[in-house]
Amino acid sequence: MNIGVIISTYNNPLWLEKTLWGYRCQSRQADEIIIADDGSTADTQTLIQRFATGMPIKHVWHEDRGFRKTKILNEALRVAESDYLVFTDQDCVPRKDFLAIHERNAQPRRFLSGGYFKLPMWLSEKITEDDITSQRTFDLAWLRQQGLKMTFKCTKLVRAEWFSQMMNKITPTSATWNGMNSSGWRSDLLAARGFDERMRYGGEDRELGERLENAGVKGIQIRYSAIALHLDHSRPYVDSDAIEKNREIRRNTRHNHLTRTEFGL
Repeated sequence: MNIGVIISTYNNPLWLEKTLWGYRCQSRQADEIIIADDGSTADTQTLIQRFATGMPIKHVWHEDRGFRKTKILNEALRVAESDYLVFTDQDCVPRKDFLAIHERNAQPRRFLSGGYFKLPMWLSEKITEDDITSQRTFDLAWLRQQGLKMTFKCTKLVRAEWFSQMMNKITPTSATWNGMNSSGWRSDLLAARGFDERMRYGGEDRELGERLENAGVKGIQIRYSAIALHLDHSRPYVDSDAIEKNREIRRNTRHNHLTRTEFGL
């Protein structure tokens, strides 16, 4: 099958560059990469043009009018051609086997729910292209040498397949649609009419997953298998009123068992 990647971005070319380094060294290369750009300045366009000389990149952009991630993701869905789509963000650097694992676990009438391993800001800034290309940045021993503290979350970086499969099964975390690391069939996403464009930051990705679940497209947990490193950043776009509005939209989706939105594609 063809597999595409949709990466959301907004005015952070330094982090987007590190993420694209990760996709450049995938063991299973993407058939298309669509940058869903929520109104970045020319610096991001220049970066994308540089990578596009060696990668199958499309750049979808609209004017900066505040947080409109759901709208630009729908625009990316409109131009996507691949049968299967992986969704992620500009700040999530994928391990070399990231796309291969999404492809291997894809099933009809299912979507995949991944997670991330969060790095502190000082380590996010320190990581170089060579660290990503060599894959040592996914090596727990190397991260500890840099000063990363050990926590239970470090178990996500254990590379034994038997361990990751066991953890996927026993984790209490539900298989939800997470914007930084989820995937599904384009046909299922189009049937749901994509993302609800009324929604701003706060659960806007999960609402799509709830509609998929209502339609019988169930989630599968792969948070310990498909590994991405989350680079730290601030969130100036957080708005408590918008979050409460999102919660009401999600409550309505669940209560009425909605399978599609009238405010999407």
